[in-house]
Amino acid sequence: MPGIRGPSEYSQEPPRDPCLKVNAKASSPFFFEPFNAEPPRSALVSSYVTPVHLFYKRNHGPIPIVDHIENYSVAVTGLIDNPKMLFIKDIRSLPKYNVTATLQCAGNRRTAMSKVRNVRGVGWDVSAIGNAVWGGAKLADVLELLGIPKLTGFTTLGGRHVEFVSVDRCKEENGGPYKASIPLSQATNPDADVLLAYEMNGEILNRDHGFPLRVVVPGVIGARSVKWLDSINLLAEECQGFFMQKDYKMFPPSVNWDNINWSSRRPQMDFPVQSAICSLEDVQMARPGKARTFELKVSIKGYAVSGGGRGIERVDISMDGGKSWVEASRTQKPGRDYISEHNSSDKWAWVLFEATIDVSQSTEVIAKAVDSAANVQPENVESVWNLRGVLNTSWHRVLLRLGHSNL
Repeated sequence: MPGIRGPSEYSQEPPRDPCLKVNAKASSPFFFEPFNAEPPRSALVSSYVTPVHLFYKRNHGPIPIVDHIENYSVAVTGLIDNPKMLFIKDIRSLPKYNVTATLQCAGNRRTAMSKVRNVRGVGWDVSAIGNAVWGGAKLADVLELLGIPKLTGFTTLGGRHVEFVSVDRCKEENGGPYKASIPLSQATNPDADVLLAYEMNGEILNRDHGFPLRVVVPGVIGARSVKWLDSINLLAEECQGFFMQKDYKMFPPSVNWDNINWSSRRPQMDFPVQSAICSLEDVQMARPGKARTFELKVSIKGYAVSGGGRGIERVDISMDGGKSWVEASRTQKPGRDYISEHNSSDKWAWVLFEATIDVSQSTEVIAKAVDSAANVQPENVESVWNLRGVLNTSWHRVLLRLGHSNL
């Protein structure tokens, strides 16, 4: 499209922070497959708002290049009375909103699921997630500009879904564009806070995160927040793209690649309640000193989040396999108490939790979260295992091993 292009090879990728864990094969000097990367878990919760350079990166082809920003436009077509080309200046002329929202890949924590049985997908640890302040125009205002009123479930021509098409090209679409959709009723609801975003953390979007324009759908798996927006289409049915119809669906453990029926499940939208410990690795060694008997104070920190705007009611920590629990403190904005679903809280954003525990022997540390609808993380990963390794929201477990110092 005018102003932006998707290159056919990876020689013009943007610079990235060297601390990122890369889930792609590299061949010097350039990558020859999509650059998918996450930060170290210890860095992830160092602040409530994730710095841009530490925000996880997920794409399907070479990062698009903007040649002439003044020529960039988004086509709005389909079942709409007033199709139109919108330039970036048209979108910037609408009221700007800043929405603090957590984006999470549906495959977050896939590596733990792969330890049960093999799964297909990027080998994410616990850091395919991030929390940012997104700035841009509400999609409800954009559609109203084109004659679709707010809180509308269908257009006069029968459009019920809003499809977002990217410049990003992917092999799963046989070289075609990445695309996804949401219901029109969600797109036209101002309270859903769906954005056409051009800023991230107060700065212009960078190339990795969708420059010059991306969609942000809060409370929904990251696959629906399409980057490098090319066009918006009003459809009678949901998007028929690969990542809506043959991926990112939740199947039971009994389904395998021989008996899978993709049409038997709807595309995943809201993400379930989730938490993860970030201050400890999966196996963490601690050396408290020379004493034969000792007790060590350990700080347990991490994140908890739920989809659909649901708040986090509680985060529990266990040291004895789930027989007993202590409640962790929860925060969002520094210096402010977090109250689930209160006006002072960011409803689309994660909460950071912390608990200090006394440890006298090697033990497994477990975290689980409960959201405002009383949804709780399932106990075992085996119960939620699925062949694509998505939506692993089981209790998060790390092994803390104590050993005497050699000093």
